[in-house]
Amino acid sequence: MNKTVLITGSTSGIGLGIARQFAEAGYNIMFHGLETDGAEIANQIGEKYNVKVAFSNANLLQSEAIEGLVNETIKIFGELHVLVNNAGIQFVSPIEEFPNSKYENIIAINMNAVFYASKAVWKQMKKQKFGRIINVSSVHGIRASEFKSAYVTAKHGVIGMTKVLALEGAPFNITCNAICPGYVKTPLVEGQIKDQAKVHHMTEDEVVEKVMLKKQAVKQFVPLEAIADMAILLAKDSSTTITGSSFVLDGGWSAQ
Repeated sequence: MNKTVLITGSTSGIGLGIARQFAEAGYNIMFHGLETDGAEIANQIGEKYNVKVAFSNANLLQSEAIEGLVNETIKIFGELHVLVNNAGIQFVSPIEEFPNSKYENIIAINMNAVFYASKAVWKQMKKQKFGRIINVSSVHGIRASEFKSAYVTAKHGVIGMTKVLALEGAPFNITCNAICPGYVKTPLVEGQIKDQAKVHHMTEDEVVEKVMLKKQAVKQFVPLEAIADMAILLAKDSSTTITGSSFVLDGGWSAQ
C-alpha cells in the first residue's frame, strides 16, 4: 500500500520539486498551494506517476484551516505518514521600515503553521506508530542576514521546534528533522532578488553575485533535486534514528 504525504506549498518552487520526487517514489500526495491551477498541477503529477492526489488551498494564516487540511488529507487517503512543512513567504526591509503586518504574516506562515500542522498530524501518527515530519527551514535558520528580521526569526524558531518534536515523537516512531537550504532558484528567490536590488541599490545580477552567493563557498544556487532527495531519505522507514537534526544544503555558507 502506498504511503501518503502532505506537502504545504507544493504547487510551486521547492515544494513542487519535493512533490515530484515523492510521486516518483510512489507516495499518494495531498498538494497544497495558492496557485489557481493547483488542482491541475496535482492531477498532472498524479497521472504521470500513477499515484492518488488531492489538492487544497487552505489558508495557513488560520489554525482552523490548517487542522482542516490535515483532517481532509486523512479523510481522503485514510492515513497520513509524512508531513512536509514547506510553505513560506518572504519580505525584505530594514527593521525601522518593516510593516507590522508583513512581520506577523511571515511568522504565521513560516513558523506558526509548522506548529499547527504538526500538532494536527500527531494523533494519527501516534496511532500508526509511524510518522515523518520534515520541516523546510533555511540556512537562515542557523545564520542571519540583514533586512530579513521576520524570516530569520521564523526559520530559527522552526529549528527549535524540530528538536522538541523529535524528542516528543521518539517513543512513537515519529521523527522530525529540518532541511536548511541556501539559495534555490525558485519564484520566491526571484522575488527576493528584485527586493534586494531595491534595498541595496544594485542590479539583479549584482545581488546574485555580491549578496546571495557571496557567502557560499560553491557559487551556485542549490539544486532543487538535492533538497527533494534529502526529503525522501528522511521519510524512509529506515530513518527511525535520524531525528532532531538540521541538514544544511547551503553550498558551504555555514562552514565559514
